[in-house]
Amino acid sequence: MADEIGHLPRRPGRILLATKWSLQGLRAAWLHESSFRLEVYLLAILGPLALWLGADGIERALLLGSCLLVLAVELLNSAIEAVIERYGSEHHELAGRAKDMGSAAVFVAMMNVLLIWALVLWPRFS
Repeated sequence: MADEIGHLPRRPGRILLATKWSLQGLRAAWLHESSFRLEVYLLAILGPLALWLGADGIERALLLGSCLLVLAVELLNSAIEAVIERYGSEHHELAGRAKDMGSAAVFVAMMNVLLIWALVLWPRFS
């Protein structure tokens, strides 16, 4: 929703509402999206590893941030799928294309995780 007046900062009440809506979205993803739950479980394993294996703040940020990016992209993919399902379950070429592209975005984010982890950690173990 757009701000009421230009680009003024949000009032504390609006910030609290935005936080509430964000938490509702995370809850909905957890309850209804098995892929999201799996990615959270992976983050629970990879997150501490990222903090432990990262040599400095930049490496830790890259390792952890790449994992968080997967969750963000998965949330967007789930949102796309929910909107498409809202309009009906009959097959439509554009709906299928949108769902496939959302899935591809998650795949690219996961490949990003593999690439970053390999580039950061390979020199230490080779």
